[in-house]
Amino acid sequence: MGTNQRRSVTVRAPGKINVFFRVGALQDDGYHDVASLYQAVSLFEEVTATEADAFSLRFTGPIESDHLPVDDSNLAMAAAKLLAERTGYSGGAELTVLKRVPIAGGMGGGSADAAATLVACDELWGTGLGRAGLLPLAAELGADVPFALEGGTAVGTGRGDELSPALAKGAFHWVLALSDSGLSTPVVYRTLDQHRDVHLGDLGPQPEFVKVDTAVLQAVRVGDAGSLAEAMHNDLQVAALKLAPELTELLELGESRGALAGIVSGSGPTVAFLTGSPQEAAELLGMLTRNGIRALTASGPVPGARVLDAP
Repeated sequence: MGTNQRRSVTVRAPGKINVFFRVGALQDDGYHDVASLYQAVSLFEEVTATEADAFSLRFTGPIESDHLPVDDSNLAMAAAKLLAERTGYSGGAELTVLKRVPIAGGMGGGSADAAATLVACDELWGTGLGRAGLLPLAAELGADVPFALEGGTAVGTGRGDELSPALAKGAFHWVLALSDSGLSTPVVYRTLDQHRDVHLGDLGPQPEFVKVDTAVLQAVRVGDAGSLAEAMHNDLQVAALKLAPELTELLELGESRGALAGIVSGSGPTVAFLTGSPQEAAELLGMLTRNGIRALTASGPVPGARVLDAP
């Protein structure tokens, strides 16, 4: 190894889909209690951290990332600096993010970047916090960052940041249909609140606190796609469909052509279709692509942030 050879560490962390999402009543502080079942899926972000005196960030990979910030407002940069500050590390890191998780589709790509950066820098710098020590930092960075660190299948409650692992067996096969209509999460929540106010007579008042249905947990525990298809639910879907009506057609198209069920993932606009096998996923992907819809296949659950062996 030449003296000019700088050390680097590469870490891979998964994107996620929300298989189930329940939203409680709007609270006085403007927040909602939520209950979610997250599943980490096989679309991975890869972050390489290389020894450097200062901090820098750049993006590569198949996803258009020119408009992404590379300053402290980016979660990966924020993650590296937070770890340095907490551990008293005085150097920096050159971060390269290989993006594979669609941007702004509610799939947690930015959170995966942050989780991968924490693990990569901890390893590169020898700061030795390890996964357990990194979890509190992950939680400070954002509600989805601890999940990207842990991976698998988990229940998120409270503001979405209190995580508990869920037992899961087998593999689920997803087709993710990507939409060009950007949906703003705050706007989706506001639209949901308005919808609930208008239809109060039919819907009745919402509970303040919510939980993940037993049926969903049971379906995941036995690894049964048919049961999961029946139990999947997203309270935000009604609002997302109101704001982006073309998603309704997309859901109907997928469900009429082989998907066991489709759901808007989180606040959208990504639509997740559950299929019964890798073959069915491949067929649905082909059909959507022929209809001019950008789509990807993924399976889950997969593990959280992991160091990839150096080549």
